[in-house]
Amino acid sequence: MIFRPIRTLVLMGLVFVAGIVFERYQHNQRCAAAEGITQDGLCREIRQ
Repeated sequence: MIFRPIRTLVLMGLVFVAGIVFERYQHNQRCAAAEGITQDGLCREIRQ
């Protein structure tokens, strides 16, 4: 009985972390497409 809520919380945590990793990957891809450099979570030196 007590296992189900704990399992749900663990799964929610894993999904949250996976979402953060996915978003960071997409950000890096967009920055690379703009010929920029990702530094400290920001895209710098974008060529237009």
